[in-house]
Amino acid sequence: MRPVRTAFAGALLGTLVLAGCGQTAPTPSAAPTATAPATASSAEFPVTIEAGNGKVTLAKKPERIVSLSATHTETLFAIGAGSQVVAVDDQSNYPPEAPKTDLSGFKPNVEAIVAKKPDLVIVSNDIDQIVAELGKVNVPVLLEPAAAKLDEAYDEIAEIGAATGNKAKADEVVSGMKTAMEKLAAEAPKDKKLTFYHELDQTPYAATSQTFIGQVYAMFGLTNIADKAPDQAGGYPKLSAEFVAQADPDLIFLGDVKCCGQSKDTLAKRPGWKGLSAIKNDQVIQLDDDLASRWGPRVVQLAESIGAAVTKAVPKTGAKS
Repeated sequence: MRPVRTAFAGALLGTLVLAGCGQTAPTPSAAPTATAPATASSAEFPVTIEAGNGKVTLAKKPERIVSLSATHTETLFAIGAGSQVVAVDDQSNYPPEAPKTDLSGFKPNVEAIVAKKPDLVIVSNDIDQIVAELGKVNVPVLLEPAAAKLDEAYDEIAEIGAATGNKAKADEVVSGMKTAMEKLAAEAPKDKKLTFYHELDQTPYAATSQTFIGQVYAMFGLTNIADKAPDQAGGYPKLSAEFVAQADPDLIFLGDVKCCGQSKDTLAKRPGWKGLSAIKNDQVIQLDDDLASRWGPRVVQLAESIGAAVTKAVPKTGAKS
């Protein structure tokens, strides 16, 4: 059984985890396993998946899936399981054709979920012991916690593929992701010695290199200023305005654009930030909040945005090149 990892901003940012603005604090986990043949016929089942809630056995291919995770909704549609999905939570905004409902991943309602007549529910958090509660009414649940590293994200996609009878397509998606990420990392200029700050919200909370998002940045040879925060807070430290100003990062990436309206102009109005190199050099990058917080197939698009910014970036005056 894999240890269950907590959502990265669950305690820190409250509303961001299942809304798609959540990752995880780094917790070591055993390599997940999935057992399933390569095609999607009914003959493949039963299938057993080693998920965050232990071994989950599905007697037959699920045809009425409910997703209570924005990340896993994206995965389901990417691997060809979209036609099997009958309902998704109120934060699942991608793809547009996902059957969005008023189901909540923050405050899961067992009765409302059961009313959808699911033969599989997929969650990324065991809020209010939803796994056990659904188990009492014999509804299979797959708990796939927020990934702490890329390999865990790949494993979860493979697991969801096996659980839904779409293993071959899931493997294809994972292979494509790995190839794209490796290519982006190989093409990144790593001789610029750039520093960066990734903002989760304007408090400001940041993410260290030990987090999922931090490891994506590490692919591009960037130095994370949050790694020197006095209180690492499980990988998501709350920084002071003075700390960021003193670190003076070359690049600032904003993951709080859609939710909180942050931009280069709003940063410049913060005490002591107007003179930051990233602001003066126009190296403040507005990310898509969803891409910056989900660990599914679209992480490649996040990496592309980071790679493009690194390619264009100029180290601040006096920095080693």
